[in-house]
Amino acid sequence: MNLRETTLAAIAKVSKVDVVGIRPDMDLVADLGFDSAKALELLVELEEALGIEISDEQAARLNSVGDILAIVDGM
Repeated sequence: MNLRETTLAAIAKVSKVDVVGIRPDMDLVADLGFDSAKALELLVELEEALGIEISDEQAARLNSVGDILAIVDGM
C-alpha cells in the first residue's frame, strides 16, 4: 500500500465508512461523523500506520479528507 491508500484505510477504519466511499472533498465532521475523540483516534492511527508525527498545529487544520491527504503528501 502506498501512503495515500494507507491514509484512506486509516480514515475508513476510524470512521467505519467503506474506503471506496471516502472522497477528498468529504468533511470529517459533517460527512464522516468525527468528534474530538474520533479525531484523536485518527491522529494516532495515522501516526502509527505511516510512521509520521502530526503536530498540534497541523492537526488543528485538518477539516477534510483532502486536508489529511495534503499533509501526508507533504511529508
